[in-house]
Amino acid sequence: MLPEEYRECVDACNRCADACDHCSTACLEEDNIAEMAECIRLDMDCAALCRFAAAAMARGSKFAPQICKLCAEICDACAKECGKHEAPHCQACAKACSECAESCRAMAA
Repeated sequence: MLPEEYRECVDACNRCADACDHCSTACLEEDNIAEMAECIRLDMDCAALCRFAAAAMARGSKFAPQICKLCAEICDACAKECGKHEAPHCQACAKACSECAESCRAMAA
């Protein structure tokens, strides 16, 4: 069973990973795909780390705070990049990343 103190953060990480996966795939359909390359790269990194952070918390890993600190940094970078693009999927991803970064910082504190 998931440690209760991690539930909110795990949920935020999973929502963020889903948003990043959707965003990276949707970016591949954009007309200006070359301009979306950094967004796609950060989406993939962010999704992978969010899933890793959620798994670490679910296991009750003693490294969860450090992992979540790094997760927050990558979420911030992804939110900043996605926020540069007007596409609805990028804006939704930026929001999910910002929320996850906030939750991860709180958990790591």
